[in-house]
Amino acid sequence: MARATASIGTIDYATSIATGHHKLMADEGPELGGKDAGPAPYDLLVSSLGACTVITLKMYAARKQWPVDSVRAEIHFVREGESQRIDRTLHIEGKLDDEQKKRMADIAERTPVTLTLKKSMPITTTLG
Repeated sequence: MARATASIGTIDYATSIATGHHKLMADEGPELGGKDAGPAPYDLLVSSLGACTVITLKMYAARKQWPVDSVRAEIHFVREGESQRIDRTLHIEGKLDDEQKKRMADIAERTPVTLTLKKSMPITTTLG
């Protein structure tokens, strides 16, 4: 399953991430003491949800042979006091009727990352 290694050195908050053969950078913005060298952690979280959403919907449309030209998901992490949520808006381009678009929105509610985020899961931390 998915694996990543995150490392931080002497540059405040600049984080190198390796996942598979891919290399990423994460950081915080200047307002939090970082240099904005990469997306912040919550930006990476909503990016993962967005990627999973559009990939799943494009796969679904292909399987159904629906004429979908593009799928865009706008993802927004919102924190209001103690409450937090993710708002997702789908933009589906192609010659689909309202029922097909509604089905695509329903499928978005069951993408793998969506389901992971909707259920709470334990995180085990050990020292290596």
